[in-house]
Amino acid sequence: MTDVTQCPLQHLRLTNPTHLLAVGFGSGLIHPAPGTWGSLAGLFIGIFFMQIVPLKVFMIFTAVCFLIGCYLCQKTANDMGVHDHGSIVWDEFVGIWIVQIGMVGFLLEHLILGNVVAFGLFRLFDIWKPFPIRYFDRKLENGFGIMIDDVLASLYAVLVYFIFSIGVSLC
Repeated sequence: MTDVTQCPLQHLRLTNPTHLLAVGFGSGLIHPAPGTWGSLAGLFIGIFFMQIVPLKVFMIFTAVCFLIGCYLCQKTANDMGVHDHGSIVWDEFVGIWIVQIGMVGFLLEHLILGNVVAFGLFRLFDIWKPFPIRYFDRKLENGFGIMIDDVLASLYAVLVYFIFSIGVSLC
């Protein structure tokens, strides 16, 4: 790890593809709330991809991005000298894409409303971090740990969406 007495952002190089991806093409550098800005950037990228590639391709792409993200986030965190610095938002990209995949039928039927709901639910669980998300967030100090808490938050978001949609369909 680098010297943490310096500003961690001084160690970022946007000319480094690893850093550029980890900070969500710069969206993680927007303050306040870099995770929210990263999620929003990821949401729009997801909308774009879902319009041009089949769902199965987007699912594979998202899985590959998770695996690559474990490396990107760990390398960038090491270079910055801080585990899971707020500017690292690749995990938010993957998390919001998982929610978009999980809500695909609703998103195709109600593009704007569906994406607002997907974004809101994902941010709720990513910020709140109910069990076991908070546990993994604190205990796994590596790239997998940075990525998995957002994957779990996305699964919570999809679960709440399904419970709500079942409840609505029963009414």
